[in-house]
Amino acid sequence: MPPYGDKTMTNNDNGLIIFLNGAGVALAYGLLGISLWLSTEVPLATKGYWGMGIVLLTLSLINVVKYRFENQSNADRIRKIEEAKNERILEDFVNDDKV
Repeated sequence: MPPYGDKTMTNNDNGLIIFLNGAGVALAYGLLGISLWLSTEVPLATKGYWGMGIVLLTLSLINVVKYRFENQSNADRIRKIEEAKNERILEDFVNDDKV
């Protein structure tokens, strides 16, 4: 029976994707900070409001991704359990016919 997925390829890909996403987020925060620092027409209170909004949006996106990943993981786990159960039922059926 073939294994369920090759974990070595997935782990390497995930590491690269996580690194690229982290670099993108760091670059976006850096550019946002520079633009807020250099904009002289915008009052400090408005800059703080924008900064809080960006931080809260980031936290919300992290939570959405986390919950979607957990839902997908749970669905995969249930699918594997059902596949194993069905395979066992088929094995029992075949073995009962032989006896």
